[in-house]
Amino acid sequence: MNLGILFLKVNIIGVITLSDLDWITNHQSDFSRLDMAVILKIGRLMDQGIIELDCRLPA
Repeated sequence: MNLGILFLKVNIIGVITLSDLDWITNHQSDFSRLDMAVILKIGRLMDQGIIELDCRLPA
């Protein structure tokens, strides 16, 4: 997965999944400063309610 693609997907759909958040936390040590700025932006958008947390259970 690519952080840029994830950021675009989250902005278009307005939802971030738990698996996406899990991927971010597992790869946090590999990110550059620019990547961390993108992650902070996602967090701010979540705090503002623009991006929702998708916690649907699998069928």
